[in-house]
Amino acid sequence: MVNAYVASGSFRGKSSFGTWLFRIAYNCYIDRLRSRKLLTASLDSPQAQSIAGQEASDSSFRYEELWRAILQLPEKERAALLLFYMEDRPVKEIAAILDIPAGSVRAYLTRGRYHIKSYYETWKTR
Repeated sequence: MVNAYVASGSFRGKSSFGTWLFRIAYNCYIDRLRSRKLLTASLDSPQAQSIAGQEASDSSFRYEELWRAILQLPEKERAALLLFYMEDRPVKEIAAILDIPAGSVRAYLTRGRYHIKSYYETWKTR
């Protein structure tokens, strides 16, 4: 939100304000992904000891396989699927947020759904 506030003078009204905000948030997300470092902890560390046991975690991982499948998708497919299904954004707005043509968004949605389906079929046969 700070980035959006700082950049508020650059809003030109070519798209909706929400689309503009999502574009800023998406760019921040990409920047964070690029600079992320892998953090590890010892099994004896306080962080590892505070992880819930089997009973508590069963309800927490209700959609674990779906998230695993989503995390394996290429970045553009993942972003398109999450914006479309989780944020309920129309294709045209997703195209503006991701700065790609609407046809590409539709292709990413189709490919993403196919990849998730393939992941589930592979996972079921294990």
